[in-house]
Amino acid sequence: MRIVKYCLLFLFLLPTYSVANNAYDFGDYIVYYNAFTADSLPPEMASAYGIERSKYKGVLNISVQKKKVQGQFLPQAVNAVVNVDAINLVGQPKKLTIRRVAEGKAIYYISEFRISNEEQLNFKVALKPTSGDKVLTFDFKQKFYID
Repeated sequence: MRIVKYCLLFLFLLPTYSVANNAYDFGDYIVYYNAFTADSLPPEMASAYGIERSKYKGVLNISVQKKKVQGQFLPQAVNAVVNVDAINLVGQPKKLTIRRVAEGKAIYYISEFRISNEEQLNFKVALKPTSGDKVLTFDFKQKFYID
């Protein structure tokens, strides 16, 4: 039960922008994403997920959900093959190794990477839900601050 609380907290760490700013709607699927500095994670959560808390590390979090169908109360988390490329403004690529985390019915894809102050990364995400037949793609930018 404690891990479920951490998963919920993880979702609440998403920026306070509207959902449209950190989600993509692909018809049958919604993909939620967020990138943030690892030092913003509570120590217990970082430990539970094997993430090193550091202001010099970024964390990418992606969740793929199939929209609810009749009879379902909430959208359903689904497995996917997830690939992400990240590059900074001077053209340097970041190595991202995506790993799957499953807690109960929740499924997340996370990755850690090095960052520096005021570094902006351009993320290119391509994923294919195992229950789908199309590759879903989107891009987003995130600037990281180290104080």
